[in-house]
Amino acid sequence: MNEEDIKILAENSIVDGEQKLSKEAVRSLIKDHPLSVLDQILSDQEEQISVSDDGIQTIAVLAESQVDLEEQIEEINNQLKVLKEKHRRISEEQLPEALKEAGVSEFKLKDGTKVSTSTYYSARITPDNKEEAFGWLRENNFADLIKNTVSVSFGRDEDDAAKELRNELTRNGMSTTQKEWVEPMTLKAFVREQVEKGADLPHETFNIYIGQRSKIKRGT
Repeated sequence: MNEEDIKILAENSIVDGEQKLSKEAVRSLIKDHPLSVLDQILSDQEEQISVSDDGIQTIAVLAESQVDLEEQIEEINNQLKVLKEKHRRISEEQLPEALKEAGVSEFKLKDGTKVSTSTYYSARITPDNKEEAFGWLRENNFADLIKNTVSVSFGRDEDDAAKELRNELTRNGMSTTQKEWVEPMTLKAFVREQVEKGADLPHETFNIYIGQRSKIKRGT
């Protein structure tokens, strides 16, 4: 942007005969602030906001600080993801395997820190296998694990109608929605209980994974 453009921008920032932005202020904005923000400030003449040179500088500094902080937060979050994955590999794969190869279930370090492993269970019902999973639970007398919520849309002063059964509401042409689900923690507890009992569960249906996870208790 040349000097003529800067002059035009400064002249166009005149409101009620008073110039709101100096050419120096315009140069500062162009250097330190995105042009889109500058355009917004210059075009916001309906509000007749007078921006001093100090105000422009404050805006530019704060905007730059925000951008820097957002970049730092993103970088830290990415580093945290990497660290969590490294921790998962050590605690769920490498350390349990090392204890297994050494033929021990726990190990105590010189400072009293105790390293041990425990079994953990993972299970989930995905939308793709929801019907199959719920069918298996019902057929094997575990239907009480399934939470079932029926929602009905009512207008004002229809409290009495809300007490009617779902089938009756459907017959009366009222719109209903139904949601069925199993709480994740309930499913994991159920899988753990059944596996430890020696029951035969459809692993693929419930996406069951059983692994070892190391625990470290620091010495006192």
